[in-house]
Amino acid sequence: MNMQNLLAQAQKMQRELKKAHEDLAQEEFSVAKGGAVTVVFYGDRKIKKISIDEAALEVENKEMIEEMLKLAIDEALKNIKLAEDEINVRITGRVEGMMGF
Repeated sequence: MNMQNLLAQAQKMQRELKKAHEDLAQEEFSVAKGGAVTVVFYGDRKIKKISIDEAALEVENKEMIEEMLKLAIDEALKNIKLAEDEINVRITGRVEGMMGF
């Protein structure tokens, strides 16, 4: 394969990665914990929504709610990272994407 073909292939992969990551940014990732909290993130890691069940809103549940929120946020971010990795592997064959980034 000559250099021009390699460059064209790299540019095609770069366009595919950009489009896939743009699509991912619009995708929603929702995680519920304990039936009391739900967090929804977009694929670009922006929070769309946080819901807390009214029944859980009592002073004695404060620490439990905080822990469930933390767990839900961590899980949502992990799911987004896994989706990014799947895109990178599908298009480039590598978890890091193009050029190791």
